[in-house]
Amino acid sequence: MGLGDEHRAQPLVVSITQTTELGTCYTPEEIRTLADHAHERGMALHLDGARISNAAATLGVPLRAFTRDAGVDVLSLGGTKNGMMLGEAVVVLDPERVLGGADALPYVRKLSMQLASKMRFIAAQLIALYGGDLYLRNAGRANAMAQRLRTALEAGVAAGELPGLAFTQETQANAVFATLPVGVADRLREQFRFYDWDAARSEVRWMASYDTTEADIDAFVEAIRTVLAAPAA
Repeated sequence: MGLGDEHRAQPLVVSITQTTELGTCYTPEEIRTLADHAHERGMALHLDGARISNAAATLGVPLRAFTRDAGVDVLSLGGTKNGMMLGEAVVVLDPERVLGGADALPYVRKLSMQLASKMRFIAAQLIALYGGDLYLRNAGRANAMAQRLRTALEAGVAAGELPGLAFTQETQANAVFATLPVGVADRLREQFRFYDWDAARSEVRWMASYDTTEADIDAFVEAIRTVLAAPAA
């Protein structure tokens, strides 16, 4: 890392994502270990919580159990991926670890062009989402729909109905990662929208959302079954 080397830029923060980009969750204990490691070296720990609600639904613990109580210093509190039209919040849990202290944050926000006009309308969404259990209900539904997809596809693979489909990551929240035979993803995208994760190895990422329905999942599974059963053109 170059710590203590005057010829290298010195790291100031460790940043992690919860849930991760691979759809997996850090446990509170793992985050505490990372926080302790960072703090011992004079660094802060930032948690990108774009899908933090999905992690809470998976772990079955309060948000603070893997944020404040686990040593996170700054949190990006996500809303857009869990039902809000727009908006995220920066939550400073330990102002003493922020460069310049808490008094500097409003100016950093302004310098970063993040001072939104009529911001009370954005805040109103966050209050609605996090003021009760709506964040958890939305995220729990997304997680359940991803698990429904995973379970149905696993059954199809076991029955030999989905040749060439394989999973590449655990499904711990609302993401399913899989590889498909070449060309299959493009044929599926004629009906459904999703991204290639690693096109070089035909790996895709399927995300379930707060408004994904059982019918959506069942239709997608049937489309996968149909495309995999059909001979390639």
